[in-house]
Amino acid sequence: MVVLNKIYTRTGDSGQTALGDGQRVDKHALRVEAYGTVDETNATVGLARLHAQGDMTDRLAAIQNDLFDLGADMCRPDMDRDADADYPPLRMVAAQTDRLEAEIDAMNAGLAPLRSFVLPGGTALAAHLHLCRTVSRRAERLAVALAGTEPVNPHAIRYLNRLSDWFFVASRAANTDGDGDILWVPGANR
Repeated sequence: MVVLNKIYTRTGDSGQTALGDGQRVDKHALRVEAYGTVDETNATVGLARLHAQGDMTDRLAAIQNDLFDLGADMCRPDMDRDADADYPPLRMVAAQTDRLEAEIDAMNAGLAPLRSFVLPGGTALAAHLHLCRTVSRRAERLAVALAGTEPVNPHAIRYLNRLSDWFFVASRAANTDGDGDILWVPGANR
């Protein structure tokens, strides 16, 4: 259980932070950038939840919890040493991505096929879900860049890839099942 009884520690005043294994790294390290952007994604989901109702609220809450799991996974490098840890590190698992895929399929079943790209907007919820999509894509790019330099749980990257798809399909569902989508008109303002 996490206990936070003092918020500031002053240990980061020199521009470094601690990873989940206690290792000190620069705050601009790629790993910190990656899981920091996962945290930013979570904040945008919180904004989207302000406009959600019913099942969508529950689904977004589940995603927020997953994003904390993902941050915990990414802040702990060196998966090869997981067995040596004092407690089992939290890692993303396939079932979390599988749930996203099932939800995407269910939401997509009621949507008309697209014949153009969709511009972010429509309802307030759809606009916020598009913001979630773009921030989660940035988190994915950073996680993939990190994986090019050091080990990253492949389930974490797979989850981020599917998450942006989830946000896109959910935004269409939030736009009256796609009827309220704002479609791109190529060259409309020439």
